[in-house]
Amino acid sequence: MIDLVGFDGDDTLWHSQEFYDRAQDEFEAILGRYVDLARDGLREALLDTERGNIKLFGYGAKGMTLSMIESAIELTEGRVQAQDIHRIVRLGKDVLAHPVELLPGIREAVEAVAREHRVVLITKGDLFHQEYKVARCGLADVFHRIEIVSEKDPAAYARLFREFDVTPDRFAMVGNSLRSDIAPVVELGGWGVYMPYHSTWSYETDTDFALNDRVIEVKGAEGIPAAIARMHTLSVSM
Repeated sequence: MIDLVGFDGDDTLWHSQEFYDRAQDEFEAILGRYVDLARDGLREALLDTERGNIKLFGYGAKGMTLSMIESAIELTEGRVQAQDIHRIVRLGKDVLAHPVELLPGIREAVEAVAREHRVVLITKGDLFHQEYKVARCGLADVFHRIEIVSEKDPAAYARLFREFDVTPDRFAMVGNSLRSDIAPVVELGGWGVYMPYHSTWSYETDTDFALNDRVIEVKGAEGIPAAIARMHTLSVSM
């Protein structure tokens, strides 16, 4: 049976990626004054810089901003002006202060699942920014526990299982990222409810994980309770 259900935060409970996409577009507009974006492959260069900085800066808007500044200096060979560096910093601040808006139907879905199962919120990223979003999402009191982690990997989920005294086969994770929300859980023997978001950071799509019979894909929040119920039935029959 499914005893514990985890929910991702960004782009599962509340909108997030479009604010990063907007910052990316504005960053490109700034750098376009100095370099030929098509020729220099700006997006690929920025992603490579962000990927290399994750272990130092972690995930989120602060790491993105520092990576943008680093990329701007490197791609312009130091020609980027101080006023444009300041504009890049402002982009990061705007992302950190973006409004917290729930996805359609997610409140009803979480509350429906919580009536039948223990639920936890498992989100990764900058601690202050994630706490800001959790406090403003209006759902914090529904969850039995809120976990803000630096990385969503098998070790992080295994620790959660131990602390909740639950085996992986009795856990289901709901999220929009195959790399972070679904693959590590299924690898451990758990279940996944995959709810794709209309925009996903390229880093999170960099996985060779393939959907299988331990994952149910839903088109929107309204499909989550039925997916969990289906997994509950399947897990009992195994």
